[in-house]
Amino acid sequence: MSRFAIAIAALAAIGAVSGTAATRGVSEARPIVFAAASLTEVLPRVEPEGRYSFAGSNQLAQQIRLGAPFDVFLSASPVYTQDLHSEGLARKPIAFATNSLVIIVPRSNPQRIRSIYDLAKRPKLRLVVAGPNVPIGLYTREVLKRLGLLKVLRKAVSLEPDVKGIVGKIAFGEADAGFVYRTDARPVREKVKVIAIPPKSQPTVRYEAAIAAKPESLESAQAFVIALLSTEGRQTLRETGFGVP
Repeated sequence: MSRFAIAIAALAAIGAVSGTAATRGVSEARPIVFAAASLTEVLPRVEPEGRYSFAGSNQLAQQIRLGAPFDVFLSASPVYTQDLHSEGLARKPIAFATNSLVIIVPRSNPQRIRSIYDLAKRPKLRLVVAGPNVPIGLYTREVLKRLGLLKVLRKAVSLEPDVKGIVGKIAFGEADAGFVYRTDARPVREKVKVIAIPPKSQPTVRYEAAIAAKPESLESAQAFVIALLSTEGRQTLRETGFGVP
């Protein structure tokens, strides 16, 4: 069996005490899902009935540590799901998607940015990035470090708490350039231009899902993850620009 098939079988077995919510329709519980902001558009398509909280993965992990109830946590970096698993707050994580970084600039592109190297050549550049503890912020710094461009961070005029904050500032022309996930550029493609980042500098962006150690509803949590890993779920991820492992 493939690793994907094994994961599906394991989840199905855990939830099969008397059948899953997806097949029996017995449970009315809606899964409480904490998810990275970059998943805002895609997850409601996978599970329209989910009760979602979207934010930076680091913020959500902290909320979990403070006792916030949840069923499933989906992080844009394995760091947070793995840490919560080690701390006994989440079950073993499963990788479900990948992504990559791009630079976005306003459609008018006032600084005439055409490559990542132009960021270092524009003295009046207003750059927007995420904080160093946010996954997109960590990935941004990894890219700049690989290209020897860390000094570009001195031009940052804002440190956003999640990727959607960056997207918003660029889409409304409040800044000149920002680093976001490829998937986040799609919903605002009429307002921004996308600048590719050299493949050699791309970080490994892997999303993981973890069910709570003590979920509010184990059945609905398992049904949600099964839907995410299903053929339909993976196809939805692909349609919105994500890669699937």
